[in-house]
Amino acid sequence: MPDRLGVSLFLLRAGVFVVMIFWSIQKLAAPEAAAGIFESFYYLGGLTPPVLYTIAIVQMVIEVAFVLGVLRFWTYGFVLIAHAISTLSSWEQYLQPLDNMLFLAAIPMLSACAALFLLREQDNLLSLGHRTR
Repeated sequence: MPDRLGVSLFLLRAGVFVVMIFWSIQKLAAPEAAAGIFESFYYLGGLTPPVLYTIAIVQMVIEVAFVLGVLRFWTYGFVLIAHAISTLSSWEQYLQPLDNMLFLAAIPMLSACAALFLLREQDNLLSLGHRTR
């Protein structure tokens, strides 16, 4: 039976993956909406669908490697940094929390990403990057 830490870390990894993969899928399914988000929150205007598709595919490759536990320093680090940028770029939404409740969910997810990065060597359940000791 897997230990509780291993199960907990796997559940965090799987949950973070679900959010991140849909973040990438949105760029493929609704590039106009994704372009609006980049312009509104990251001040990057004029992104075309081919650019967004490229970003999405690169993100998805990294996210799949993340959920599989491969190259943990790099993939967990990417997820942490990408989500930190997303969370921090939304800072104005936090000034009116009652009007923007869904944005607040980014904060505990950022904590989960940080915990996964810090505990990446212990996150071995269902991980292709598993290391025997």
